[in-house]
Amino acid sequence: MRMNGNTILITGGGSGIGLGLAEAFHARDNKVVIAGRNENKLKTAVAKHPGMEHATVDVADPDDVKRFAHEVGERFPALNVLVNNAGIMKMERIVDADASTAEAIIAINLLGPIRLTAALLPVLRRQTRSAVINVSSGLAHVPMAATPTYSANKSALHAYSDAMRHQLKDTTTQVIEIAPPYVQTYLTGEHQATDERAMPLSEFIAEVMSLLDSDPAAAELIVKRCEPIRYAREHGTFDDMFATINEAFPV
Repeated sequence: MRMNGNTILITGGGSGIGLGLAEAFHARDNKVVIAGRNENKLKTAVAKHPGMEHATVDVADPDDVKRFAHEVGERFPALNVLVNNAGIMKMERIVDADASTAEAIIAINLLGPIRLTAALLPVLRRQTRSAVINVSSGLAHVPMAATPTYSANKSALHAYSDAMRHQLKDTTTQVIEIAPPYVQTYLTGEHQATDERAMPLSEFIAEVMSLLDSDPAAAELIVKRCEPIRYAREHGTFDDMFATINEAFPV
């Protein structure tokens, strides 16, 4: 993926990792469009970055995804990078669950990227070169028991990215996966944004951009702090890593 001259759409771009990526790409002379459900949050973000634009979408609503894709195709015909970043993370006790929480997570974290990619792929494929970037998680590889559906969705998104990459291997559309570790954002609440155990957001974004700089053809972007989780099975350390994560974040 080239690092400038793109038109980039980032879902969940009003805060956290999405906004961090938006700011970094915007600083590299890319046209950046941030999207999400909270228009006020999006407007606040773009006001700080002249030239950045926004559009609203509920990725959990299939009809709204279709509406949004049509709007994006009309407003930004040069769109060549889609970043599927929107997501929610909820704690679940399976013995007490009624499945509504799990269904909401699946609708946003898994069906959202699948539906939006399908809807926007025709626009991406019209460009000389394009990319789909899926933001998964280290928990795709070592699950957190307190967040079973979130972990399962990220594992599914990892597999979906692998399959999509294979299907598009003979095309000009690149598929990239970013697997964050525990990062200081408001994903699970204010405590996460200040948790000293989490990787500072600015450091995470800087390392991701550095990885893209060093290997524009990369399939996965794994920062150093996430490597022990990402490669736990390969290194034979899955059980130890599983225990470490779930002792730190008990159900």
